[in-house]
Amino acid sequence: MCTIFGIIGEYDEAKAKHALSLLAHRGKDFCGIIQRENLFFAHQRLSILDTGKQSHQPLKHEKILLSFNGEIYNFRELKKELDFDFKSEGDGEVIIAAYLKWGVDFVNHLRGMFAIALLDDDTLYLFRDRLGKKPLFYMHDKSFIFSSEIKGLTPFLNKHELNENALMSYLSFLAPTPPHTFFKGINKLAAGEYLTFKNAQIEIKRYFDLLDSKPNIITDKNEAIYMLESLLEESITMRLNADVPMASLLSGGIDSATLNYYAKQKGVNLHTYTLGYKEFAKYDERQNALQSAGFLGLNNTQVEINQDDFITTCGAVLDTLDEPLNDPAAIPLYLLFEQIKKDGYKVVLSGEGSDELFLGYRQYFEYLDIEKAYTLAHKNWLKKYFHSNFSMNREWEWYKRIFDETLLFRTSGDKFTDLQKNNLMRRNVRDNESLQYLKPYRDRFEASAHSDESMWYSYIDLNLFQGEHFLTKLDRVSMAHGIESRTPFLDHKLASAIFSITPSLRYEEGVTQSLLKEIMRDKLDEKILKRKKKGFSNPYMEYLINSKQIDLIKEVNKETGMFKTKELDEYITTASKGSFKQHVWGLYVLSVWMKKWML
Repeated sequence: MCTIFGIIGEYDEAKAKHALSLLAHRGKDFCGIIQRENLFFAHQRLSILDTGKQSHQPLKHEKILLSFNGEIYNFRELKKELDFDFKSEGDGEVIIAAYLKWGVDFVNHLRGMFAIALLDDDTLYLFRDRLGKKPLFYMHDKSFIFSSEIKGLTPFLNKHELNENALMSYLSFLAPTPPHTFFKGINKLAAGEYLTFKNAQIEIKRYFDLLDSKPNIITDKNEAIYMLESLLEESITMRLNADVPMASLLSGGIDSATLNYYAKQKGVNLHTYTLGYKEFAKYDERQNALQSAGFLGLNNTQVEINQDDFITTCGAVLDTLDEPLNDPAAIPLYLLFEQIKKDGYKVVLSGEGSDELFLGYRQYFEYLDIEKAYTLAHKNWLKKYFHSNFSMNREWEWYKRIFDETLLFRTSGDKFTDLQKNNLMRRNVRDNESLQYLKPYRDRFEASAHSDESMWYSYIDLNLFQGEHFLTKLDRVSMAHGIESRTPFLDHKLASAIFSITPSLRYEEGVTQSLLKEIMRDKLDEKILKRKKKGFSNPYMEYLINSKQIDLIKEVNKETGMFKTKELDEYITTASKGSFKQHVWGLYVLSVWMKKWML
């Protein structure tokens, strides 16, 4: 894990080095810079493999420069195919050699997570990995500038302006959708995209799409389980390779237990970490995690935080994120990684992606059931009823979409509906306005060979709910402490394989994660397999209310006038009673950002 940063065009050396210093937390082992007129090409290194100086970046070969953030897990296999005078044991040189052999198609040969900047003479290529694990931001004014985090680009903005598309997509889906960021003028690459910059022109293309996997290739359940088990084991095994200490997150659920089971089978006993809450033990999974650790024969460290820890750390975490991200779990996760760093670990395994691939959210099954209402022949009176009887409840919105014959599922991060935004904001928000942010994905889905809506659920969630929400959180809070997070479930070969099986195999039994549970049936304790899913819940709203930090929402709104006072008060009051909590957390995070950057 590292930082990539660069400028093509005119630059001020002092400003460039200052911007690079803001990214130092991502890689404190070495800082490399290549600079000349109209070029500043830099790298902050976090050494995980081949920790010697021979793998320091930027790497140079003839007219090629490389700055690369991530891990290529199959680099040793690729190395055998490439005719190149390798001088290191790392994966960076393999990227250059692969580019020399295959051109930009080299990216299709890589298996891993990455953000890559490759300069070939006067042509710059930027690649973001297939499932969006590693971030990549850019801006183009007089010069073209790229960075692993937004904070590396903000010093180059002439002024700070709010990107309205980022705001509206954030309210709808928990995070800004690509290419938008909250800063007008700063964009991000989407998962599976690459950018070419040449002659002051930008061109963006997609090199990978899960929908390219043909559906219904595997129709037999036993065959599907055999294939997925093999790919899952392979994915986990590949991610156990490191020249530094490695740990793992452990909840009480099947995802993290699966990772740790296979690691142990490969002779790697990972030290596990679990989070707990001093005043609100009902939210944590310490007991369940302890039972899982006992069954697996692993050491488990429990990190307990309290309200003071949460509130004191909150500001630092929101600064780390650079822009609003509606995920209250970012704060406790930051504190967890802080302890992991203190204990000397630089790599952590985490279970992101399992729910989206194996249908681990109960709501997926609710949506599949509601989809059937599309076939009702006589819906007009129901349509009129729903339009004349507005409700804030999400179930009302679900059925209204059905009777309006519009898109039902809009990510698992579907928070503020368009009607809710219209009711809350001092602006007119048209119903279904937020669909514009999903349109590129929905258009690709409808043009593909896939037709089962459950595949749409996984597709859009992997791209947005995971790629722009969960993975953003994981990357920023782990890298804030110089820790590399690896997510074996989000291996592109495993994900593509799931898109190739008959969709109903994932949900026909009405059981969440049924295929994964079948894979692990004879490997994990039955208690682990049957535990009710709890998620990474935490007492964020209690902390926000008890500390009176929630008042910031009203204070900022007085200055911005963004929201209607009465309706905003109603949301805050409702959240204090246990409903619409994440809606209000999203408004709080937005208020913190607005106060820092816009007021």
